[in-house]
Amino acid sequence: MPQGTLEVFLVSANGLENTDFLCNMDPFVQLICRTQEQKSSIASGKGSDPEWNENFIFNLSEGVSELTLKIMDSDTGTAHDLVGEVSIPLEPLFIEGNLPPTVYNVVKDGQYCGEIKVGLSFRPEDQRSRGLEENFGGWKESAY
Repeated sequence: MPQGTLEVFLVSANGLENTDFLCNMDPFVQLICRTQEQKSSIASGKGSDPEWNENFIFNLSEGVSELTLKIMDSDTGTAHDLVGEVSIPLEPLFIEGNLPPTVYNVVKDGQYCGEIKVGLSFRPEDQRSRGLEENFGGWKESAY
């Protein structure tokens, strides 16, 4: 798996199962890439069809193979409810470099529970600059 920068464009979700029975839910997304985790803003009162239009940047190291998105319902005073999740394999992105906003099925307990739209781009790390430092064991040669 290549190293570099993953940019995630979180667009929107559609047809999510509403976890709040008396009012519209307030969804947000947890974006997880191995040990890195980021959160979107809360789409207050947007219910089953929220829009975010937000960008997130992850630094990828060797061995990262997927991006996980967990859609949560923000609840005040109680634990946030899991609406559903999707795991996106990154291998096609490493080959293409760019994947336009694409719709992925959101699943909870093996059941379909809506869709999320996400765009991805990948910029590989420049191998030449990393190789120079490795030649000197991580030390840069002094000009003196």
